Amino acid sequence: MEELYKFIEEKIVAAGYNGPVSGQEIYEEISDEIEEKENGSYIFMSKKEDDVFFEYQIDVMDDNFNLSYIDINTAQGKIHVDFDEK
Repeated sequence: MEELYKFIEEKIVAAGYNGPVSGQEIYEEISDEIEEKENGSYIFMSKKEDDVFFEYQIDVMDDNFNLSYIDINTAQGKIHVDFDEK
């Protein structure tokens, strides 16, 4: 799991976000949000700081989920992190 957490963090930093970020926290937050959800696509928002919130687009499937993207909304603008991009 550590590799997955690190991958999330690296993608976010590579997209230009320089604030605090925890791949483990993001993964756990998503896991909690999708618990008991039916299969489908969902958008979740999470406030991180007074002027920063993350918007997650997640596809929920029977046995797993796919984090498609995170939009990080800051006072300076939006940073898009595409996890489906190769």
